[in-house]
Amino acid sequence: MADFFQTGAIATLHRLGRPDVGRLEQELVNFGSETPIALVLPCHAHELGTKALKLIARQISGVPYLKQIIVGVDGANRRSWNAARRFFSQLPQKPVLLWNSGPRMQALFRKLDEAELSPGPMGKGRNVWICFGFLLASDQARMVAVHDCDIVTYSRELLARLCYPVAHPALGFDFCKGYYARVSDRLNGRAMRLLLTPLIRALKNILGQHPYLVYMDTYRYPLAGEFAMDVDLVRRVRIPHDWALEIGLLAEVFRNCAPRAICQSELCENYEHKHQELSQRDPEKGLNKMAIDIVKSVFRRMAAEGIKLDAGLFDTLLSAYSRQAEDTLRVYAADAVVNGLTYPRHEEESAVSTFVRSIRAAARVFQDDPLWSPLIPNWNRIESALPNFLNELHEAVRLDNE
Repeated sequence: MADFFQTGAIATLHRLGRPDVGRLEQELVNFGSETPIALVLPCHAHELGTKALKLIARQISGVPYLKQIIVGVDGANRRSWNAARRFFSQLPQKPVLLWNSGPRMQALFRKLDEAELSPGPMGKGRNVWICFGFLLASDQARMVAVHDCDIVTYSRELLARLCYPVAHPALGFDFCKGYYARVSDRLNGRAMRLLLTPLIRALKNILGQHPYLVYMDTYRYPLAGEFAMDVDLVRRVRIPHDWALEIGLLAEVFRNCAPRAICQSELCENYEHKHQELSQRDPEKGLNKMAIDIVKSVFRRMAAEGIKLDAGLFDTLLSAYSRQAEDTLRVYAADAVVNGLTYPRHEEESAVSTFVRSIRAAARVFQDDPLWSPLIPNWNRIESALPNFLNELHEAVRLDNE
């Protein structure tokens, strides 16, 4: 059983006792008459046929409350596109698939580029964003949940607990972020444990209790890929196209929502998905690249909040982060020992050393071009600039699914 501590700036909804998934699902069916629920699955062609995706499909096939399932398929040639259609056609909810690499969708992306509304390169951020566009174009749902397709411990409970806070008409939440433990024979989640949380706390030590930093430090697992939101919020938020989707989205939610409308929900007892390699020597791969994108996103949000970021602050931050990370290592080592887990101290120390270099690299990139942003324009702006674009998107998807 989890603790029931409230972390501060936003509501934390815990997984207490023995979860009654049947009750949650039946209530979600009832809520669906007023708040129809959509599910967006950003998927890459290489995930087709994996054990994780097969498990997800089996679990989702029994979910009774979904009005719509939208699957964004990246990196698919015609052969893998047809394989994706065959695979997802098994589901009784009859998902709609977006062939993001297909000629019709590519033509739409070029149209956005020509209008100086570029959605950026292929990636999870662009995939989620274009799926949101189809969600708005089809106008069937009032809220949407999003999760990845590589969750090897997936269950219907995860989806129900993600959707429930936003779907419930009396709770008043517009955005829900998932969180969970990530434990095998050791503690996982290095980017969250050893990079983001020590970074945010180091910044708080330097800058004080800035509202954005307090907000970010409230999240139990800010890098979780699972979230749900009201459709009105979908129109307003800007989605990052780089690896900082989760952090960039939280910054947009901070900008667009009152804290009382934001919550985080514990989704499951334990969570596992595909691991990223650390890639110590190559800043263009693995956790190293992810770390650089995450840190850049934090810096850009802070600058947007009016915080001056100069060379002196970055030098101080590197020292403060290193000290905070060292303290964090000691605490997690104790946590592992108490729970009988393996604690590879050298690997953890190596990760921190890599993240120090990632922070330094992110600072250089930010200083070179502090105004650059990976944020894709929100859908309100797209509709204003290209009033017929959503209709064109809907028609392209319809033709690809024939």
